[in-house]
Amino acid sequence: MLVLDVEASGVDAQKHSVISVGAIDFSNPSRQLYEECCIWDGAHIDEGATAVHGMSDAEITDPAKQTESELVHKFIAFTEGMSDTTFAGQNVSFDRDMLKAAAARAGHTAWPFAHRTIDTHTLCWAHMVKRGLIPPVDAEKRHSALNLDAVLNYCGIPEEPKPHNALTGAKSHAEVISRLLNDKKLLSEFDQFDIPWLS
Repeated sequence: MLVLDVEASGVDAQKHSVISVGAIDFSNPSRQLYEECCIWDGAHIDEGATAVHGMSDAEITDPAKQTESELVHKFIAFTEGMSDTTFAGQNVSFDRDMLKAAAARAGHTAWPFAHRTIDTHTLCWAHMVKRGLIPPVDAEKRHSALNLDAVLNYCGIPEEPKPHNALTGAKSHAEVISRLLNDKKLLSEFDQFDIPWLS
């Protein structure tokens, strides 16, 4: 399993650019990747995205940084040799689509990853239901309210620091996956936090 988090200049894979990626090899969590890049020429910048990742326009358009193309090549190289590269994370279809569009812009003709993903939202929702709990619903939007912070809290971990960073995001995803699937802690950063349903 390849635990993944992508930060981008917006949410549309065709209009926006990857700005950073964090990845963890779940079977060997000491293998981690963090890369940042300059957005591709002409990519849109969404102010809402800036509030999430906390990088300034100057930082994400810095020509001294590697290109999005170089970043996606490094990401794909990181996955070589892994026995299972199924993407996992919170709303990870977004991350998959952003990287797939970046790979296409970089000239990859064969995308080496599967369409299927493992979503921490779904894992948490199912875990709650199996324990006889009712997953929270956003009353106004009438859909699940299990965002990353809610999943972290359910698993006994404080909310992720703001602004969001792709590697801290990937670490958060990996830790909750381990707790939800295996009832085990995974990363030393979270060792001080007990697993609530085992207490």
